Amino acid sequence: MNRISTAKQVAVISALVEGCSVRSTVRLTGVSKGAVLRLLARVGTACAAYQAAAIRNVAAKRVQIDEIWSFVACKQKNLTDAIREKNPQAGDAWTFVAIEAQTKLVLSWLVGTRDAGCATEFLQDVASRLSTRIQLTTDGHKMYLSAVEDAFGADIDYAVLQKLYGSDPDGEKRYSPAKCIGVDCKIVQGDPDQKHISTSYIERQNLTMRMNIRRFTRLTNAFSKKLENHAHSVALFYMHYNFVRVHQSLRVTPAMEAGISSRVWSIADIVTLMDASETKVA
Repeated sequence: MNRISTAKQVAVISALVEGCSVRSTVRLTGVSKGAVLRLLARVGTACAAYQAAAIRNVAAKRVQIDEIWSFVACKQKNLTDAIREKNPQAGDAWTFVAIEAQTKLVLSWLVGTRDAGCATEFLQDVASRLSTRIQLTTDGHKMYLSAVEDAFGADIDYAVLQKLYGSDPDGEKRYSPAKCIGVDCKIVQGDPDQKHISTSYIERQNLTMRMNIRRFTRLTNAFSKKLENHAHSVALFYMHYNFVRVHQSLRVTPAMEAGISSRVWSIADIVTLMDASETKVA
């Protein structure tokens, strides 16, 4: 199989992490759609494996968790038996994300369903990456209560922040979010610092995700057709976010701020990582 040049691989990955769809990446780089998708699978696999190994023993302090909605092939409400038979993975897809508030490092993510099973698997992975007791904030979804207990036991300071929404009679009805009229904070376990009971950083991360992964953009026809490609895109995005992209307020990457990396990575480094990973497997 002929592989595209390193320069073309850098161009394709650069386009994908800056929010281009697969088809627009094809137009910008001149690389075929099939080659772009094959490269996405290769680089996504390598990025997921590297971060699973590298993001360990993190001395985190304040962690915020949320889940972000997207879909594969079609929205759950439009899912029919015919579509399900053709693509068993079609329907809503939820991505759980954990961010460390001080370093802005994304500790872990999981693409799955919005239920207690995935929440528990996700929280257990988060716990395995930490070396210190943390203060955790989640939203008010009930699945987190048992998931946090299963993952951390009593060794956590845990609070729930539930936003209260009301209708905005003057706002756009269909596409505008509901108006937030207040918040309800509840301490669930331990002794969390009430000044830091917040989901602001993870919600800002959700926006960054939607702006830089075309599959997550609302009202787009660039949605994922396969769950595997959806997961590969998320892995690539967080590799770029954690190791390549210099955070404006930190002036370094989140990985550098957390002590995981000593330098700013480049897209070429990700290509080298991918090739090295494949050589090691071979």
